[in-house]
Amino acid sequence: MFRTLRAILCLCPSLLLAAVVPTFAQTPDAATPPLREVHAEGAKILTEAQVVSLTGLQPGLQVGKNNLQSAADLLIQTGLFSKVNFSFQTRNGGVVVTYHVEESPRIPVYFDNIPWYSDSELGDAIRKTIPFFDGTLPEAGAAVEQAAAAVKDLLSSRGLQASLAHTVLANPIGEGNVQEFQIEGAALQISKLEFGDPALNESKALQQHLSEIQGKAYSRMAIDLFLTEAVRSIYLQQGYLRVKLGPPEVRLTGNPNQKLPDRIPVYVPIVPGPVFRWKGVKWTGNSVISEFTLTNLLGEKTGDVANGMQLEEGWDRIREEYGHLGYLEAKLDPVVTYDDHAQTVFYAVSVQEGVQFHFGKMVLTGLSLAGERKLYAAWPIATTNVFDKTKFEELLLKLQSHHEQVFGELPVHYETVGHFLQTDPAKGTVDVLLDFK
Repeated sequence: MFRTLRAILCLCPSLLLAAVVPTFAQTPDAATPPLREVHAEGAKILTEAQVVSLTGLQPGLQVGKNNLQSAADLLIQTGLFSKVNFSFQTRNGGVVVTYHVEESPRIPVYFDNIPWYSDSELGDAIRKTIPFFDGTLPEAGAAVEQAAAAVKDLLSSRGLQASLAHTVLANPIGEGNVQEFQIEGAALQISKLEFGDPALNESKALQQHLSEIQGKAYSRMAIDLFLTEAVRSIYLQQGYLRVKLGPPEVRLTGNPNQKLPDRIPVYVPIVPGPVFRWKGVKWTGNSVISEFTLTNLLGEKTGDVANGMQLEEGWDRIREEYGHLGYLEAKLDPVVTYDDHAQTVFYAVSVQEGVQFHFGKMVLTGLSLAGERKLYAAWPIATTNVFDKTKFEELLLKLQSHHEQVFGELPVHYETVGHFLQTDPAKGTVDVLLDFK
């Protein structure tokens, strides 16, 4: 069974093996003092012992400042640390060194098209090389390369001589990024997609989309995106706000040691959970838009089945309304409370309205002087007036799809329009940058 490895930061007491960072080959030298102690400070995920092991330094050997710097360089090369400094002193005829570290952000590992093994088996293979592996890795560095080498060795043990790549991509089932491991040039296809909920297998709405995934190249990323975009919405519309989809499983029959078929059946477990009804919403921090208006924009009514897709559209409508009023950096922080017994859902929403922005100036590149004059004439917001983001987006749509509404019969030649809003919160102004290419 596949299981997506999430960013669970559980510390492991094991030390990193020499396979990740080789120990220094330090030759005793009477001119340098012996190393007495090695310490590490600042790590929050790794233990001090693990950081010390990564330096490759061993007490008892003669060291100089170059050796201590080389150990700091090794820490940086792992990719696990964004910053490393060290301090040392001579004590009782020996050297005591302390490494001060800041750990790099880590992201979940995501195995895309390696159906021969479950995520847990792939994780175990990595832990043979990196014992503290917890399902996360930095974006780059020696630790990532060692993890890739461990997966490749596992594939080789099955007789699979595959080219393995790793790439940082957006997480298909959550926030942030993932470190994706993918076999390049794999010829596997998804033969069919079956679901644990019998009602879903009969859904006409789903049947219309199955051709988008069945018969395509086998990819966990593609499957998870399909579940998020085409399947989850079906449940959210019906009030199944806590539906659990997957993780997808490859279910094969016969000898597990036999060659994997080129066409792979995929099964997706589904737990719909209860249907939730809308209990209400409480707003705090808002002054520009009233609670009454915000609630109406959200579109949910007390006692009705909570439509998750309508709710998402409601958040967008509220942000658009703030943008219409010049509050370009307004933020919503919705905190949801589910009552499983009553099967109701309630939201407490904190609003940070921010600064109201006024139009400053427009900077154009890639247009002729005649084209610039036409665009300035079509610009709908006067300087120093409140910046209406809705009007700005309407103009962008014309430029991208109906440029004749802006330029008339004037010949203009461009394929895309790059756009950027440069805000100055201190002055309360926003400049518009448009680049025609």
